[in-house]
Amino acid sequence: MYSLQALGWCDFFEKQWQRKQKAELVRARVSEENRGLYKIISESGERWAELRGKLRHEAASREMLPAVGDWVLIEEHDERATIHFVFERRSKFSRKTAGKKTAEQIVAANMDTVLLVSSLNREFNARRIERYLTLAWESAARPVLVLNKSDLCESVSELCVQAENAAMGVHIVVGSIVSGEGIRELREIVRTGGTTGLLGSSGVGKSSLINSILGREMQMTKEVRESDDRGRHTTTSRQLIVVPGGGVLLDTPGMRELQLWDASDGIGQAFADAHELAQGCKFRDCSHHDEPGCAVRGAMDEERLANYHKLQREEEFLESKKDDALRAQRTKELRKMMKDVSRFYRERGR
Repeated sequence: MYSLQALGWCDFFEKQWQRKQKAELVRARVSEENRGLYKIISESGERWAELRGKLRHEAASREMLPAVGDWVLIEEHDERATIHFVFERRSKFSRKTAGKKTAEQIVAANMDTVLLVSSLNREFNARRIERYLTLAWESAARPVLVLNKSDLCESVSELCVQAENAAMGVHIVVGSIVSGEGIRELREIVRTGGTTGLLGSSGVGKSSLINSILGREMQMTKEVRESDDRGRHTTTSRQLIVVPGGGVLLDTPGMRELQLWDASDGIGQAFADAHELAQGCKFRDCSHHDEPGCAVRGAMDEERLANYHKLQREEEFLESKKDDALRAQRTKELRKMMKDVSRFYRERGR
């Protein structure tokens, strides 16, 4: 049994509840999703829930349906509950869905803090850190960079410098479940950080970190492959975990692919140095490619600047694809409306 406050309830959701409350509806939080069913946690405990038909029918897109971390209103029954309403989100970490379809996938909702986990082995990649940070800043949650597996690295100081240059202004924690380095600090971050999500690639050690933070074996773990240090999926679904002593953890599967989604503001925050340096460019519309008098090219690290341009191009391409998808959807709706009008007059004329 948990109180709403222990589950992450706050004034932001309380104000919505005051407008939406009904005697038969109960406040709950989504802790897991599995093939259209949702495990929810309320003050009365855990149970599975399904969507009310009206909610599913009126959802114009997948983002309007519950995601792990969401607060919902449910109607309790003897077996499964029914989800009637999804509260407005405080934050969301989103990416573009894999494949050709242009659509948003909400990885986690209503996080206050995001632990971006990177391992200090051959998989360390400063450019990947910049990508994760871009979406973390866009999510509206506070990012913290965790450099894990320090016990396996012989050049911790060197990689820390690279990480600091990639994550300017972001707090960094160096951690190891073997030596215990950083674990106490992470526990304190989780205890005071509201809902804390863990994000990172496969094999960076998120599940092992969760076990260390909790002080017990909660998540299954696997060894990385020795041949290339690449990880294997341990966590297979997103999961919300209430931490004894305070805080909520949100674990996510390792991500092989992380494409941007609505990340223009996130790019601006992750590359704040580029925006600041741009104030000294000769031309106000300088793109920092080959214009004379550019103050950015000579001051920024070449690889970081190249990644900045890459993420900008990716975001611009995605926006154009979203416009194409929107036009296609509107055309489809217009054709359907015209068919309905034609059918109405044919039936009227009979």
